[in-house]
Amino acid sequence: MPKITTFLAFDNQAEQAAKFYVSIFKNSKIVKTTSYGEAGPGPKGSVMVVQFQLDGQDFVAMNGGPHFKFTDGVSLSVDCKSQAEVDEYSAKLSAGGGEVGPCGWVQDKFGFWWQVNPTILGEMIGDSDPAKADRVMKAMMKMKKIDVETLKKAYAGR
Repeated sequence: MPKITTFLAFDNQAEQAAKFYVSIFKNSKIVKTTSYGEAGPGPKGSVMVVQFQLDGQDFVAMNGGPHFKFTDGVSLSVDCKSQAEVDEYSAKLSAGGGEVGPCGWVQDKFGFWWQVNPTILGEMIGDSDPAKADRVMKAMMKMKKIDVETLKKAYAGR
């Protein structure tokens, strides 16, 4: 089975982004940094690729030029076990110029999108009782950062 690695193409912030992400997630590290050589296309000696791991998962960031742009059509999901984790990751990922968007989405300062959601959200939305699932969905649609207690109240019909 082939190994699949998430590859993120930046204008010229690959190294800064990798360092930022590694600082947020436990068990993370920069694995290797490769620079452009004589053949380019980037300036000789400038960072071309950064290989890094977030909680043991492999990623590659590349400096590819200004034509690379992120959209909310691709995001990484952060599965949080508690409200404290939702709060922590939302704050850290939006720090320095990012923003918390609707329904637990966060855009970081590099323009990349993350979904910061508690595990319980998926469980409640996937409930076999459609009334419970609908109440949770309606409550979530009114939120920016996810509020676990509000979701639990909606789930319970309160």
